[in-house]
Amino acid sequence: MKIQVKNILATVLLCACVVAQAAEPIRIGMIDGMSGAFANAGEAVVRNLQLAIDKVNARGGVKLPDGAHPLALEIFDNKLGVEESLLEFKRLTDQRIPFMVQGNSSAVAAVLLDAVNKHNQRLPDNRVLFLNYSAVDPALTNEKCSYWHFRFDANADMRMNALTEVIKRDTRAKRIYLIGQDYSFGRLVAQAARVQLAAKRPDIQIVGDELHPIGKIKDFAPYIAKIKASGADAVITGNWGNDLTLLVKAAKEFGLHTKFYTFYGNGLGAPAAIGDAGVDRVRAVAEWHPNVGDGARDGASDRFYHAFRQRYPQPKDDYVHLRMHIMIEMLVTAIEKAKSTEALAVAQALEGAHYQNAFHDATMRAADHQLIQPLYVSVMRKKSEGGMRFDNEGSGYGFKTELYLPAASTSLPTSCKMQRPLR
Repeated sequence: MKIQVKNILATVLLCACVVAQAAEPIRIGMIDGMSGAFANAGEAVVRNLQLAIDKVNARGGVKLPDGAHPLALEIFDNKLGVEESLLEFKRLTDQRIPFMVQGNSSAVAAVLLDAVNKHNQRLPDNRVLFLNYSAVDPALTNEKCSYWHFRFDANADMRMNALTEVIKRDTRAKRIYLIGQDYSFGRLVAQAARVQLAAKRPDIQIVGDELHPIGKIKDFAPYIAKIKASGADAVITGNWGNDLTLLVKAAKEFGLHTKFYTFYGNGLGAPAAIGDAGVDRVRAVAEWHPNVGDGARDGASDRFYHAFRQRYPQPKDDYVHLRMHIMIEMLVTAIEKAKSTEALAVAQALEGAHYQNAFHDATMRAADHQLIQPLYVSVMRKKSEGGMRFDNEGSGYGFKTELYLPAASTSLPTSCKMQRPLR
């Protein structure tokens, strides 16, 4: 009897060890700002990624030849600084985490991309795949493109193309003011606006081109005064995080009743900050928004949004990024196709990969690792006036589609000359 008990216990312990080994998590390292002026942007990313990861784990995890593995998110706070990002990248690679995700700040993304390239060449047995959810500098998938980098957001030129398509149709638009953050991304947005407006609406006059320190301005009143003095009938900005919220708040306080064409004006406090002054004036561009379609036709979209709001019911947490959910799903599919978490094998599986659900479809272009997907330009409206199912952040204001661009219309040429590694 004692021998039988010992054998049973040994078998149980052996099974437990096997299960523990099979259940070793696949770790994803997020390097982004979780403290400082833009902590709210980093927190929004965590909410989206964690929900996407939990969804994968709830259905059993990632299926590999040795069994199913859960996903696990590891967070590295870079305080949105370049030097801090490199230090956190070193911590990530020391832990042999195979997948790095980052997005807030194109300047940080460029530095991390260079670090990834050098690291992967030096240590091929510990390679890292860089999945980019928000850094939209076009160079990252053009002259700086890398085999180890995949972007899941539309780049700045693609986003600007969507916004200028709306401006092109607005016959009342005559004088436009450009304002942005003084770093690579802000300069790129201004450049793209000038080039595309010149091509689509050469009659439009640029009456101001302003760059301000990123994350440093607490009072945007002087900037709003300049915009008012210029006589601008529209503003284009790529501002994000608190720099956007404070800008639109100042516009409201000082009675600047002009149109705002934004990259990120549909969340992180912006709708509530601008209030009635933004109705029919503030526009945002994104790969998705809660009021896509008419509800009856887009039940799957509504269910996706309801699931997010159920998980994060606080109004301040209401900022959903579909692209981050797509990124996790495409990564899981690529790992399962590659039957490995090794960076080269997963990269090969991601190239040309297609994602489709009931309300969205996207393709990872192999030539430059840029995701090609539809884009929506939406305009701010009062929910109480009807025509929308959802408001943003409990503000009473939501966004309604003004222009839908299918994936084929958002794709722009690339200058990428991809250098592909040997196995």
